[in-house]
Amino acid sequence: MTDHTQLPPPPAAGAADERTLPIVAYALYLGGMVTGGLTPIIGVIIAHAGKDNASWFVRSHYQFLIRTFWITVLGLLVGGAAMGVGAILSIILIGIPIMALAGLFLALVGIWFVVRSVVGLVYAVQNQPYPKPETWLL
Repeated sequence: MTDHTQLPPPPAAGAADERTLPIVAYALYLGGMVTGGLTPIIGVIIAHAGKDNASWFVRSHYQFLIRTFWITVLGLLVGGAAMGVGAILSIILIGIPIMALAGLFLALVGIWFVVRSVVGLVYAVQNQPYPKPETWLL
């Protein structure tokens, strides 16, 4: 079945100031590729601090930003743990393929993070709410 509920229209041009912080947070996320991961921490702090007082439009972006950050952290922890186990097991050579798979997984987590950040940024710049902020993919 299709859902026929209507969302309110996107905010008017006067609300452009309200969407500035989510855009900055997306930029901080993308800047994390250069800074080694420091700026996404600032971005998620902005998202957590602003989500309670935000309009529905901006709240969808904040929710998406927060989920993106924490799912990425989870992925990095899993990949890092696999890399550690692989490093220990490399003594008996079985760890080498484990480390290769962990490296591939970590690379995919990084790509996923960048793609989500770019897609969210595009929606914010186009003055649109994020359609499904609770999703794990896009």
